[in-house]
Amino acid sequence: MKNGNRKSLSIFALFLPEIKELLKKKDFIGIKNLTKTINSMDLAEGWRNLEPNIKIIIFKLLGTKKAVELFENLPFNEQTHIINNLDNQEVAQIINDMAPDERADLFKELPKKVFRKLFFLVSKEDAINIRELIDFKEGTAGSLMTTEFVELKRDMTAKQAILHIQENLRTDYRENIYSLFVADENHKLIGVIPLQELLKAPPDIAIREIMIRAELIKVDVDTDSNDVSLLFKKYDLFDAPVVDKNNVLIGIITVDDIVERIEKEATKEFYEIGKMSPEGGEIISYAKATPLDLIKRRSGWLILLLVFDFLTGTVLKNFEATLSSVVALTFFIPMLLDTGGNAGAQTSITIIRGLATGDVNMKNIIRVIRLEFKTALFMGLIVGSFAFGRAFLLQKDFVLAVVVGITMLLIALLAIATGVFLPLFSKKIGLDPAVLAGPITTSVVDVVGLIIYFKIAQIFIPGLG
Repeated sequence: MKNGNRKSLSIFALFLPEIKELLKKKDFIGIKNLTKTINSMDLAEGWRNLEPNIKIIIFKLLGTKKAVELFENLPFNEQTHIINNLDNQEVAQIINDMAPDERADLFKELPKKVFRKLFFLVSKEDAINIRELIDFKEGTAGSLMTTEFVELKRDMTAKQAILHIQENLRTDYRENIYSLFVADENHKLIGVIPLQELLKAPPDIAIREIMIRAELIKVDVDTDSNDVSLLFKKYDLFDAPVVDKNNVLIGIITVDDIVERIEKEATKEFYEIGKMSPEGGEIISYAKATPLDLIKRRSGWLILLLVFDFLTGTVLKNFEATLSSVVALTFFIPMLLDTGGNAGAQTSITIIRGLATGDVNMKNIIRVIRLEFKTALFMGLIVGSFAFGRAFLLQKDFVLAVVVGITMLLIALLAIATGVFLPLFSKKIGLDPAVLAGPITTSVVDVVGLIIYFKIAQIFIPGLG
């Protein structure tokens, strides 16, 4: 995870005065010893509190393992700052020791010139691994997986398997081990063993006798990352094997990869619903953001929606005569449109959440639409009754109150229908459902709602037709 929290920042803050004092004395041995006591994650989350030149000094004083852990948990701009201030040998050591998936994520972000420079610094084996990982389409299992895993053979005994794990750990194995995956001579997946079960097994028992089938939890490399998340949730997984079309074991996905992805997706959808540029789920940090950053994230959607809302003014202009004849109609426009927008937003967010969790899918779509239609009808009657009462109390005009009440009923139906169909339609054509939620739903309701309002007024109020 590359996003900090208040607790972790306060932990780093405890060490900050001492670090600065040691730097003032140029006591580099003292700094080296002090950083050994600071958790890598706490160091990463408080990193932005240091001056640029101080960051490089401290980074060079870290042990290799801690330096790599710190580097992996820094945002991309901090990683590039470090790369630009280390010599080639130092950079090569860091990159070669990174976890495969973290290293691939870094190379995806690098400009072409820097990519080529760093690519020639890694080992031949790592270079091949980087190429393989960055070629996987974003949003698939392949883009989430790491190629660092322990593979067992079915003819091994439990004792041999444990020794095999220890040998892998001695070669600086980076991933937490939850499960061991069993493959045949051609590396085709045939089973899985939870680490805890392996440790409890008799030393001489064969792996094939204690392994379980991996059919339910294995993931195809091209599987959508949303489906991977649902699989982890359904089976309470800590990890899952990733296979290619020939069932060859090529990687694993661990729960920390899923948690990070879910956090980014949630952030991305949150910004999209608020109609801001999601930037891949990167959180807006007020500690680092500039006015230009916020303008870039917000202005595009605001301008697009403003253009769309020009239609509202056009509708009002077309019904200018109606408004001039019955000025009281204008009193209820904010109430009608705001309620419609709220109803649409409630529905669209519920549908988007259902699509994300798998609760809404093409198999149960008819039931979902039927349920929402019934809800819309009852909600329309409820808010329509309230609107009728409010209009009658304010103007003491029964006909006007009927117009307002019927309009509210129809706008509620329209809003909920829009909140249902826009996300479903976008999902069907391959767009992110969150893109068509919130303000877009509100804009549709505003324009169409005004037309409904004035048309009903022309029907019921004499002289307006």
